[in-house]
Amino acid sequence: MISISTATTANDVDCLASTHAVDCYQCGKCSAGCPMAMHMDILPNQLVRLVQLGRLDRALRSEAIWKCVSCQTCTTRCPKSVDCAGIIDSLRQLSVLRGVASEERRRTVLFQQAFLDNIRRNGRLRETELVGTFKTRAFLHDGNVPLLMKDVTLAPRMMVRGKFHFPGGRVKDRGLVQRIFDRCTQE
Repeated sequence: MISISTATTANDVDCLASTHAVDCYQCGKCSAGCPMAMHMDILPNQLVRLVQLGRLDRALRSEAIWKCVSCQTCTTRCPKSVDCAGIIDSLRQLSVLRGVASEERRRTVLFQQAFLDNIRRNGRLRETELVGTFKTRAFLHDGNVPLLMKDVTLAPRMMVRGKFHFPGGRVKDRGLVQRIFDRCTQE
């Protein structure tokens, strides 16, 4: 198995996504079913084609990899069982790792990491902890003070509407949640 830090070729993307892009024969079913296709600069089947051709540079710079909502429709519709969504996810990871992704996109990844860490620790989402963790990581990452203070005025309004749950609960069997995460990272 290849690690994300050493991936450089189309075969590496296949390995990361646990699929075979070469199996794609460009039928277009993935793109036809994609709910975000109209917002993408490169359609899902075209991204797979770029990977097949080894044009990772172009695929990593596309906005399409960030528009994908990971709904898995493309993967489900593929008659050759190519994991299109997995390929797109691998391209996102490589884009961040290689420094191709913009600061805004890197903050998206920081948020996703903070979200998953929050679930891993608590078994469910603790919103105040998530916001604190994300804002701290984003500030340490790029020193963006306005981002750090951006949503401060939202808390009182959310409290009035009963939408702000402080501090939030934890599941009783966090060991079960940890086993789920362990199983996912093994695969």
